[in-house]
Amino acid sequence: MSPSPQRIVVAITGASGAIYGIRALEMLRGRDDVEVHAVISRGGGLTISQETGRRVAEVAALADVVHPAANIGATIASGSFPTTGMLVAPCSMRTVGAIANSLADNLVVRAADVALKEGRPLVLMVRETPLHRGHLRIMADAAEAGAIIAPPVPAFYHRPGTIEELVDHTVARALDRIVPGLGASESWTGLSAGSDSSS
Repeated sequence: MSPSPQRIVVAITGASGAIYGIRALEMLRGRDDVEVHAVISRGGGLTISQETGRRVAEVAALADVVHPAANIGATIASGSFPTTGMLVAPCSMRTVGAIANSLADNLVVRAADVALKEGRPLVLMVRETPLHRGHLRIMADAAEAGAIIAPPVPAFYHRPGTIEELVDHTVARALDRIVPGLGASESWTGLSAGSDSSS
C-alpha cells in the first residue's frame, strides 16, 4: 500500500537538463498529499549552477526532506522505508550504468536500487544524444531490471508556445508514470475529424 502522504524521491544528477529535476520539485512543492525527498549529486549541483544560475541550496529547499548524495545510510536507502516511487531527472549515463549494475556507491543509485528491488516505479529521464551501443545496452539492462526509461523528448501535440511549456509537459508525463495524474499532463485527444494521417 502507498504511504499517506505519498513519498516521492527526486534525484538530480550531472547530465545536462537540470531544469527537469527543478521543475519536478516545483510541481510537487506544497502538495498536502506528497512528501518529497530530494538527492542532488555533486555533478547535479554543478549543472544546476551552470545551466540555471540558481543556488543548490535554493533548489534543495523545494523538497520536504533533503539527503546528501554521500549518505547511503539515509532513510530512502532502505526498502523498509515506504516510498511511492522515484524520479531521476536528469539521469546521467554514469547513473544509468550504475543502476543497471546495482553499483550503489552513492545515495542516488542506492535509492534507485531500492525502488527496483521493492517493485516501485523508477523513472529515469536519461539525457544524452546521440546514443552509441554502450548507452543503448545499459539502458536496456536498466529497463530489464524494471526501470522506466523516459528520455526528455518533447511533445508538440499540445502546441507549446515556450520552452517552459515543453519542459513542464515532459516532467508531468514522467511524474504520471509514478502516480497516474500526479503530473496532470495534457492528454492526447485524437485527430480532428477530416484530418488525413496517411501523408
